[in-house]
Amino acid sequence: MRNVNNILRKNRRILLDLNPEGMNKVGREKLLSRGFDFKHFTSLYTTKDGSQYMYCYEQGYLSIENGYYLLVVKKEFLG
Repeated sequence: MRNVNNILRKNRRILLDLNPEGMNKVGREKLLSRGFDFKHFTSLYTTKDGSQYMYCYEQGYLSIENGYYLLVVKKEFLG
């Protein structure tokens, strides 16, 4: 359990570092080069149109075109 939590915290830190403005687009390779683990996330949100956002705590990502991801922050955490 400790190992999984460490992976989740690392994923969150990576997303936080790459998304200082609250919304950003980043390539898969950039995430992988920092050690991001796509197999571990804390929650999944599916929109009405079927898009799936994966979250590591409040930091989220959505797979978009050509190996890019849209990085977001859950609305309730935005100031």
